[in-house]
Order: sequence, then C-alpha cells, then structure tokens
Amino acid sequence: MLAQYGHVLLFLIMGVVVPLVTLFFSSLVRFSSRDRIQDTPYECGYEPIGSAYVPINIRFYLFALLFILFDVESLYLLPWALVFRQMGMVGVIEMGIFMAVLTLGLVYIWKRGALRWGI
Repeated sequence: MLAQYGHVLLFLIMGVVVPLVTLFFSSLVRFSSRDRIQDTPYECGYEPIGSAYVPINIRFYLFALLFILFDVESLYLLPWALVFRQMGMVGVIEMGIFMAVLTLGLVYIWKRGALRWGI
C-alpha cells in the first residue's frame, strides 16, 4: 500500500527541488548593480515622473479577461474541425449551438459597453 504513494512523494519532492534549483541558478547569472542610474526604469531617456504604481482602469482587466475567455473557447473549434465528419449532423448542430452562445455573449458585452475604450 505504501509503495503506491511513492509516485506522489516523488512528484512532491520534484515540485520543491526544481523551483529551488531554478532560483539558485538564476541568482548566479542575474545582473546585479549598485549603480543608482541603472536601477531606474528606462523611459526614453527622461527621468521618471511619479510612482509606477498607479491605479489601472478596470476596463483593461475586463477586456483582457474577455479576450482570454473567447480565445480559449475558440480553441474548441480545432478538435471539432478534425472530427466533424465522423460526428455527422449532430456535431454540426452542437457546434452551431456553441457558436450561437458565443455570439450572444459577444453581442451582450458589446451592448453593455465593455468593449468601448473611451471613458
């Protein structure tokens, strides 16, 4: 019974060792400088003005989330396209329903104004 957990223990050990080894080697090759000028962020040669930590409009996050949502859902089209002939008319109808739901979602967020970049 205990031998069956050997694989789990191996994965746990590797899950701890691999990140630690990666961090160790990256600390050996990273650039480190004590020069104050090299620590400043590059902004086309100008001195930085203000803090880099400014509040970002929530619309950027919403737009990115919507992009990822529709991008990932569109990945279902490739496996369907590879086997749609074997699935017959049922597969075509199911994909039509899937695309209709995606289109309705896009129309809904478009009408709600989530895709507008203005104020």
